[in-house]
Amino acid sequence: MSGIRTVILDGHYLVAQGVAELLNPTIDISLDILKIFTNAEEFKRFIRMEEVDLVIMEIALPDEDGLKLIPELRKADRELKILVLSSYSASKFVKIALQSGADGYLCKSNNANDLVEGIIEVVNNRTFVGEGLYITPPPNSKKVAKMMGTNGSYNDRFLIQKRLTKREQEILHLITEAKNNKEIATELFISDQTVGVHRKNIMRKLGVKNTVNLIKFAIEYQLV
Repeated sequence: MSGIRTVILDGHYLVAQGVAELLNPTIDISLDILKIFTNAEEFKRFIRMEEVDLVIMEIALPDEDGLKLIPELRKADRELKILVLSSYSASKFVKIALQSGADGYLCKSNNANDLVEGIIEVVNNRTFVGEGLYITPPPNSKKVAKMMGTNGSYNDRFLIQKRLTKREQEILHLITEAKNNKEIATELFISDQTVGVHRKNIMRKLGVKNTVNLIKFAIEYQLV
């Protein structure tokens, strides 16, 4: 009898391989690990051709925002079970993932028993949230502050990208192409003043003081 047809999606192959090896001998539930993927594009091609019951996935992927991938997967296959296994524990990510269609969410800091429990729960059509995680911030939570660097800027690419709005990311990309406010305004069909406001907001959020440092920051963290 075949098990639950499962794929693992994580940008770090060794992590994904470790999860697969951890689950293979599990006696609580029968899994058939079909394949490991390290990028969303290859994963999406696979599931268009193969029947998959469960995906265990990270939200921080090298080629796509996993939080945006979840609703795409849910729309394509209402029966697919989606269990997020992430490095990120912030309540906003848990909430977005579940609202977008994920069936469960746990952290890589959780233990193996939590992972097995999460799989059992989601394949039985129940929502699962790992121990220590919250859909809304607990009272007086300082978790978000702990994710900030000492200079007030995020020190992780995924968190940086989630900090900026879609429009700010567009403008940042154009800034790194050495375009001035007028050129950016023309390309995006907005006013010079609006571009200026966005530029100031981007620098404030990333903790830089001038355009030169902003470009260096964007390149260093591969934001463009």
